[in-house]
Amino acid sequence: AAAAPGTAAPSVPSPRTPAASATPTRTVPARTTLDSVAAPRDSAAAFRRLGDGPGWRRVVRETLAAPRPGRAQRRTVLSSFVQLTDLHLVDVQHPVRTEYLRSQQLSGWRPQEALTVPGAVALIEQINALKEGPATGAPLSFAVTTGDNTDNNSRAELDWFLTVMSGGRISPNTGDLQRYEGVQNSDERLFWHPEDSRRDTDKRLGYPRIDGFLDAAIRSVNSPGLRIPWYSTVGNHDGLASGAMADPSGFLAEFAVGAKKLYGIPDAEAKQLLKLLSKGGDPNGAKLIDLLRRSKRAMRSITADPRRAPFGPREYLTAHLDPARAGAGPAGHGYTAANLDNDTLYYTFPMGENVTGISLDTTDRGGHYTGSLNTAQLNWLKRKLAEHRDGYVVIFSHHNSWTMTNTHPDPAHPGEARHHGDEVLALLKRNRNVLAWVNGHSHRNSILPHGSFWEISTASHIDFPQLARVIEITDNGDGTLSLFTTLIESAAPHRTDFEDLSQTGLAALYRELSHNAPGSTTAPAGKSSDRNTELLLSR
Repeated sequence: AAAAPGTAAPSVPSPRTPAASATPTRTVPARTTLDSVAAPRDSAAAFRRLGDGPGWRRVVRETLAAPRPGRAQRRTVLSSFVQLTDLHLVDVQHPVRTEYLRSQQLSGWRPQEALTVPGAVALIEQINALKEGPATGAPLSFAVTTGDNTDNNSRAELDWFLTVMSGGRISPNTGDLQRYEGVQNSDERLFWHPEDSRRDTDKRLGYPRIDGFLDAAIRSVNSPGLRIPWYSTVGNHDGLASGAMADPSGFLAEFAVGAKKLYGIPDAEAKQLLKLLSKGGDPNGAKLIDLLRRSKRAMRSITADPRRAPFGPREYLTAHLDPARAGAGPAGHGYTAANLDNDTLYYTFPMGENVTGISLDTTDRGGHYTGSLNTAQLNWLKRKLAEHRDGYVVIFSHHNSWTMTNTHPDPAHPGEARHHGDEVLALLKRNRNVLAWVNGHSHRNSILPHGSFWEISTASHIDFPQLARVIEITDNGDGTLSLFTTLIESAAPHRTDFEDLSQTGLAALYRELSHNAPGSTTAPAGKSSDRNTELLLSR
């Protein structure tokens, strides 16, 4: 039971399941949000417990073409795949994290962050259970991530991401191998301390006491890996400190592997820094670096760990190209040796007969969390669209059109222009072979018509409602195409049990904590027309 606001949280004395290695293989139903969606059992409770809610219906969208009778009997499937986006696998003990900004913005730190790895594994389990598209019954051909696979641009997080996707055992822990060292046992009451009964920010909002939570959060997790091929797209959190700072000085890279961590700063300083970062005003990290240099006396000692070092584009590519990470394929997950040679993170790949995927790199290495394309990549995109003018094309990127506003120059190419989302939209509209632009970044579902194609943006898997999306493309045999979009949750049960700290129990708790996170709303789910849809196109 949850505590009422202002009262001590109930204690849950002992977890039932000791280790991830004891987690049995379980049968996962092929469930989508058409069937059921996690929903609060008592929306008026201080801490809202989840259960099975009604599914979301499919909405037919006719803006770009009218549906014609009998198309279900005529249609041919061109491609069927799954989009995962904004997994944000988090090393919650990382020294460069700015959790202390929560004093000015409660949503700046999430109580569920320690459980990103078991949550992501449960999503992999659900995709494996589906096997086929819910609209057409065609086998799922592949999966694709659309960036922010990691959170702190940390080598440890990159290792966790690749293992989650391709299969293996993950220990979501850095620093001290035996104990958690982070804000949740720091005695800073700004954060949820799950293992004591004293009041903190989140317990005042009804968060429970759960003994054993922190040990469970750093326990090893087993991932079956995707049973279908998967492709990778890069996001700003995969290339920049805190997803926004380029740090040419190298200070943050050195600080990341060190033995000090800052847990709290004065409210006035937090307010000033948050205002700056929220506007993208510190692309080189100078203000953050100045804060860290001035705050040495306020820092606490932690266990240093070289695995927390940031990775650059070359390390990102090399890790993907490692044969040990091949999983169900393909080798490199879209990236090739040519990307290494050319220092690029964009490529094309086959999606089905006469359908080509184009994966873009919208992160600006000059800093800032918004995106753009450099001139070289924009020209490459123009060439690829021309090469495939006789077939169909789907664009994949991390940023969506309205968050590609970044004009910071790339330090490696200071004289090269950066190109906004409006320019990319104009290019795609001139190429009628483009069917869709699939992306993430904004952590909410949104589907927009753009004259001759659809822009499909999907919510994250760290913020509630924690979704991925199945997309099926069909030729209706009548001069129209349909793009079916169906959202899926992870395989974790909707109902949670605070005493169940097994791998599956933690994945369920991950969802419930995210639903109750301060600042969490229903907005990321979008409207019904942004969720399960049939999107018509004329061809």
